This record gives sequence, structure tokens and C-alpha cells, in this order.
Amino acid sequence: MNTFPDILKIEIGKYVDVFVKYLVRNFSDFFDALKQGILWVVQNIELILQWLPWWLVIIGVFLLGWRINKLSSGIIYSAMLLCIGSFGLWSLMMSTLAIVVTSVVISLLIGIPIGILMAYSDKAEMMMKPILDGMQTMPSFVYLIPAVIIFRMGKVPGVFATTIYAIAPAIRLTNLAIRGVSKEMVEAANSFGASRWQILLRVELPQALPTIMTGINQTTMMAMAMVVIASMIGAKGLGSEVLIAINRIDIAKGTEAGLAIVFIAIIMDRLTQGIAERFKIPK
Repeated sequence: MNTFPDILKIEIGKYVDVFVKYLVRNFSDFFDALKQGILWVVQNIELILQWLPWWLVIIGVFLLGWRINKLSSGIIYSAMLLCIGSFGLWSLMMSTLAIVVTSVVISLLIGIPIGILMAYSDKAEMMMKPILDGMQTMPSFVYLIPAVIIFRMGKVPGVFATTIYAIAPAIRLTNLAIRGVSKEMVEAANSFGASRWQILLRVELPQALPTIMTGINQTTMMAMAMVVIASMIGAKGLGSEVLIAINRIDIAKGTEAGLAIVFIAIIMDRLTQGIAERFKIPK
């Protein structure tokens, strides 16, 4: 009585395995083309970031922090970047940023339209909510398995796993933002003969932008959270330094790489939050 009966056992993992292998066998050309496209984007973003002089990046972040937040913020952000450079991790930081930026852009390109669709369709929202719940609660390591099977090792499976993990906030908050737009404003636009596209682009999206920006902020932070995990499947960057430090039990290397990740996360979080605050409509 203490043993769960085998007759009730459901091997759902086996069906998922069969499905993924079916995709690999029958759509390998599509996935190869997708891999090459994503790899081209990551490599070019990294090339641009690596080409930028270190002092120019620090000055740019200082000015952004000053204009978006305040002068002290700009000084702190630039000091954090100086620390990362002094750790000898500048190049690895740029590799990490290339993966994060690519993942966030893909997440927004897919997530915002899905969020808009959910806002316009109750059925779509009902279907998507359990999927998003599963995506946010599923252990992030699980995403690495299909990513490696489909795209093999390297940066592309890292981008794929990071995108799946980070896309949910963009979808949820876009849906919430559009649904939260004043019905009176939408009705007023309707009464003036505006089309659905005009209402979306000129009324709903401008009103929803602060909340959407919060979704972008959360998506960025979740992408940063996947940096170390993505390094396990060959995504170069700061995460690989943390992984090497764990394998070697190197406290010094792990501390420096960990601090670098924290510094980048703080800078990106504060800057995106500051931009979101600027878009808020005063009451």
C-alpha cells in the first residue's frame, strides 16, 4: 500500500523526448538556418561591443546614469564598470552582454505581440496563462536539454534557453498593460472613427508603455539570471568563469566573476527602471 502502483504511472517525459527527436529529424534544415541567423546576430553584437573603447563605454554609462537617474548614479555605474575592467573581465563582460541583448531582443519581438494578442482575446489569455506559469516555474536547467539537442553546444542554445526562461514577464506585463488602458479613452478614439490599429498604436501602446517597460526590465533581469546556467552548454562569458571557479574551487575567480555579474545586473536594472519611470504619466 505504500508503493505507488505502476499501472498509474505516466511517462510524459518519454513523449516529450519523442517529440523533440521528431523535430530534429524532420526540421533539421530549419533549425540549422535558425542557428546560423541567431549566431550571426550574437557575433555581430559582440563584435560591436568588443570594438567600442573601454573608456567610451564607461563615459556612455556615466552619462546615461546621470541623465536617467542622477549624477551620483552615473558615478557609481561607471565605478562598477571600472571594477569589472580591473578584474580583467572586460572582454568576457561584452560576450555576456551580447548573449543577454540578443535574448532580450528576441523575447520582446515574440513576447510583446503575444501579450497584445492576449489582451485582445480572452481565449488566448486562458490558453497562454498555464503555459507561462509552467515556463516560469520550470527549473531553468531543464531548458538546456532541448536546446542542446536542437542546436548543439555553443552560444545559440544559450540564447534559446535564456529566451524561453526570460520571455514570460514581457508577455504577462504587455497583456496587463493593454488591459489596464482606460476604456473611456478607447471609446473616445472609437467615436472619432479610429481603426483598431490606430487605437493600438496611438492610444493603447503609449498609455501602456510604462508597464511594458517594467516587463522589459524584468525580462532583462531574468536573462542575466541565466548567464551562469547557459555557460554549462558552451555559452562563453562571465558565467563560464563562475563555472570554472566552481570546478577548481577557486574562491578568488568566483568572487570576481560573481561581482561582475552583479554589477552588470544592477546597472541594467537601474537604467531600465529609470527609463520606465520617465514614461509614467503623472497623475
